[in-house]
Amino acid sequence: MTEAQREKLKQKLLALHAELTGKAPLKIEPNRTDEARVGGDEDEQPLNEMMQAIASKRNRNLDGVLQLVVKALGKLRDDPDSFGECEECGDEIPPGRMEAMPYVQYCVNCQGQKDAPKGGPTRRKITDYT
Repeated sequence: MTEAQREKLKQKLLALHAELTGKAPLKIEPNRTDEARVGGDEDEQPLNEMMQAIASKRNRNLDGVLQLVVKALGKLRDDPDSFGECEECGDEIPPGRMEAMPYVQYCVNCQGQKDAPKGGPTRRKITDYT
């Protein structure tokens, strides 16, 4: 990876860091503001709980991306020559992947192995019971 490519990715990482640190955590206000009030819509509370769960998951995902961005910026600062190399196999991560996600840690093959299901299949076939 050339110095110009590293600088371009560094600028993307800094912009992403600024964007993620500038966002306030997503919050969903409860539908029912008065404890004594019972709403006429029986779907109101489950819908509210679902929206809060989605907001919570989105906040956790953003925190994870922010941690990866900080780690990538640290790697650029401390060891720029290894930036863009897969942390598992050491191969160079393709430029397109780095452009899309400048904080990525693994090449496609290693990421696929990490994301693969652990263990064997959990579904059983009808023949397993005979």
